[in-house]
Amino acid sequence: MALDLALYFDRINYQGARTATLETLRALHLAHTCAIPFENLDVLLRRTIHIDDDSVFEKLVVAGRGGWCFEQNGLFRNVLAELGFEVENLAARVLLANPPQMPARTHRLTKVTIDGQAWVADVGFGGKTLPEPVRLVEGEMQPTTHGVYSFERVEHDWLLKFHAADKAINLYRFSLEPQYDSDYEAGNHYVSTWPESHFRYCLALSLYHADGTKNTLSSVGENAPVFTRAQEVYDLLQKNFNLRFDHPNHGISLDDFSAMLVRIGVIKPV
Repeated sequence: MALDLALYFDRINYQGARTATLETLRALHLAHTCAIPFENLDVLLRRTIHIDDDSVFEKLVVAGRGGWCFEQNGLFRNVLAELGFEVENLAARVLLANPPQMPARTHRLTKVTIDGQAWVADVGFGGKTLPEPVRLVEGEMQPTTHGVYSFERVEHDWLLKFHAADKAINLYRFSLEPQYDSDYEAGNHYVSTWPESHFRYCLALSLYHADGTKNTLSSVGENAPVFTRAQEVYDLLQKNFNLRFDHPNHGISLDDFSAMLVRIGVIKPV
């Protein structure tokens, strides 16, 4: 389904300006992250994730689902371009989990240039997603409603950091080399099919709120919630993460959802 700005604005509850300004970019960025959740349910359901423009729009906007970076930032980039923003496709190497070796470029993000100044827009990085665009400058501490971010130059790359109470966390590094659809197709396929990808065995959902709070859910780690019934999780995701599961192409039946939860160990088989 082709891009329909009216449907997109309705999905993110946006009634603001449509002009290509920094104020509009900030408002859209926050509205998107507060309405369309990061989620990896299709990977866990062993579905093929299609990241062409029409498929992404149908899933995230029409069907009321969420998605990951290749979907989220692809949609957001298209909206910005349609509104007249100057955008460039980029890709990053994710460092959040402290990988032992330099990982491949498996994260999609967007550079937006306004009045000669470059900004990074990223609405698809899970629990550390940017709530608003951050200026692409070195060393500047940039506070947002969801924490403080900064950039550091590393060799020929840019390194994005999140500043917690007592330390700086490396999120990802990237160059300004333009990326093509084929680059994203390769990254999307790799992350969704690589046997060691944590997205294949771990529930991961996140949805921001404008007041600086967020809803998150991960099925692994010391803070992972304990569930006994699939119905409980099924209802929770729709209520707390602004999801719908009723679309003919992108919906999720309770039976399929239950089988998936058993397979990844969230609940025990009955």
